[in-house]
Amino acid sequence: MRQDKLWANINLAFFIFLCSLKIVSTISARDLKILGPVFSHSSNILAKEKAIAVSLEAIKLIVTAEEVLILDPLRPEVLSLVDRLKQQFPQSHETRVAQESSLLDPEAAEDLQSHHELPFEFQVLEIALKVVCSFVDSSVVALETEALPVLDELTKNVSTENLDYVRSLKSNLTSLLARVQKVRDEIEHLLDDNKDMADLYLTRKWIQSQQQSKALVLGGTTSKRSSSMVTCNNTKEDEDVEDLEMLLEVYFTQFEGVRNKILTVREYIDDTEDFVNIQLDNRRNELLQMKLVLSIAT
Repeated sequence: MRQDKLWANINLAFFIFLCSLKIVSTISARDLKILGPVFSHSSNILAKEKAIAVSLEAIKLIVTAEEVLILDPLRPEVLSLVDRLKQQFPQSHETRVAQESSLLDPEAAEDLQSHHELPFEFQVLEIALKVVCSFVDSSVVALETEALPVLDELTKNVSTENLDYVRSLKSNLTSLLARVQKVRDEIEHLLDDNKDMADLYLTRKWIQSQQQSKALVLGGTTSKRSSSMVTCNNTKEDEDVEDLEMLLEVYFTQFEGVRNKILTVREYIDDTEDFVNIQLDNRRNELLQMKLVLSIAT
């Protein structure tokens, strides 16, 4: 019985490996490096012809127009992403069938796009950004909650232990600020380049590819209708980029807010350190005065 279960697990793992291999093959080996351990805290959103490589904090994804491959999905930081994806796409198969059935019907495809808020890859990207933003924001709140009592205590009782603790908090804040800055900068980089944003629209490429393939097979009237649909998709390209731009601007604003929150806490730490230094200088001056008085008295 154990042997059967073992073989079942091996077969399942091999099947998952084959599915993953199909997705990974759409990205070059050099581009896959951003998903490796060397870039564990890097932030990159890289669009290729048939896939998007996403590296945001602990979240490492390869997204196509139909599928998403999640690296290390059992990590605590990634589990919330998996749960959100399951909630977002409970009927992904039916959605894809509806898209395929409308490929040769321009009116049906246009109606489908008008009712579909965002394509699959944008929804996955939005969920990833939301999870990362929530994670770093909760980290900032935790550090802020931890820092404020310690800083208040430091103003009343200057000790080596308190100073070391505040120094550690400041180091953690600086590290977190750098990570938030990387995500913010990557979003800003995409917002500054319309072509990069257009390249992220994998669904458009997928639909046009399917239309062209069907046109070659069926020919004639279908070819004209498919060409009409391709033209329709091209006219919507600017609008699609605007949709992505709006999405990215929302999260750019959120990460900017997290960044400002970190800077505020760090500024409070700096002000507290300045206050403590003034206190120490005053005590040092008092000791020097006392020493001077004693030396005069003797």
